[in-house]
Amino acid sequence: MDFALRERVDAVLFAGDAYKSRDPSQTHQREFARRVAKLANEGIPVFLLTGNHDLPAVAGRASALEIFPTLDVQRVFVADHIGTTVVPTPSGPLQVVALPWIRRSQYLAREDTRDLTLDEINARLQETLTSLVQQELDALDPTLPAVLVGHATVSGATTGTERSMMLGRDPVLMLSTLASPRLDYVALGHVHKHQALAYNPLPLEGRGKGLGLPFVAYAGSLQRVDFSEEREAKGFCLVELDPKLPQGRRLEDYRFQPVHARPFVTVEVAVRSGDDPTRRVLDAIARTDIRDAVVRVIVALPEELDRAFREQDVRAALAGAHHVAAIHRNVERPNRTRLAPEASRGLTPTQALRLYLDARSTPPGRAETLLRHAEALIAEEQGEPEQPPLPL
Repeated sequence: MDFALRERVDAVLFAGDAYKSRDPSQTHQREFARRVAKLANEGIPVFLLTGNHDLPAVAGRASALEIFPTLDVQRVFVADHIGTTVVPTPSGPLQVVALPWIRRSQYLAREDTRDLTLDEINARLQETLTSLVQQELDALDPTLPAVLVGHATVSGATTGTERSMMLGRDPVLMLSTLASPRLDYVALGHVHKHQALAYNPLPLEGRGKGLGLPFVAYAGSLQRVDFSEEREAKGFCLVELDPKLPQGRRLEDYRFQPVHARPFVTVEVAVRSGDDPTRRVLDAIARTDIRDAVVRVIVALPEELDRAFREQDVRAALAGAHHVAAIHRNVERPNRTRLAPEASRGLTPTQALRLYLDARSTPPGRAETLLRHAEALIAEEQGEPEQPPLPL
């Protein structure tokens, strides 16, 4: 928001998922609304698209973004259905085609899908959405700049760990559905990883031959959500269109602008026999920048050192972190060899012990000593004459 105000952008396009939860707290809603209102009050229009995290779990309830049109906030546009909005900007009108997160029930009647598999339902929904989007594209004014803002999974995207909040798999739209020459740019949300899916096929002047700037792109999430995103850059896309140029040639510049997202940090330590496990972990934490980070600690250690690990000391060393997600102890236990039932059937206790000692690679001298003592104990249990004690 600060960047948008400082650079005096013409519009802000928000591609869905204002909150991680479908039921955000009043504090989160207040802080988000405060920032949106700040942009609008400075004359910058804001286009908000509803994502799957913005929709309530129960159909019929208000979404997390409906408060803006209810209060009639000037220069704030909210889209919760497929359609086109002409957004007035300081540099002229901008056509925005909205493709919000779609509930299957909005477009497919239950009786029409009763006997279909999930894949067949998704295929039918994909056909319906493709047709509806095409209708919007066909109705665009070619003399005005046009962008599409979508919250969907598009074929070819690297999805990472983002999971649909719907039951079953997400419907996947073909890239060819969105990469239309009628559009000047396609801004996508839903997938957390920033990536470009298609480039403007027209070469740019002074930039050599070949493909131009990213034309269809996911901005990605502004914050990290889990540790799979630990090393991903987070930010937003700055796109420049020239309204004076003809349709299909208006994309002038594209830049991914990183933000200082809260870091996720993994401290991983392998402890060897003879080490002080707590000291090894504390030394690793001291070498790692954990300030204001979400931290997890993963310790691999032998079974005999597990009790020597002092977790409270490790938590004290992590006091500077924003949040300690977990302290995992991966205890290495020796493998136990078990005989199959058919192999052990009919063995005497002495024979079974010999097999066990062989499996444990017991030194021959030690094995023979243990076997002699075992035989003495067995004989005593069976009431046989007591044998003289054997030296250990």
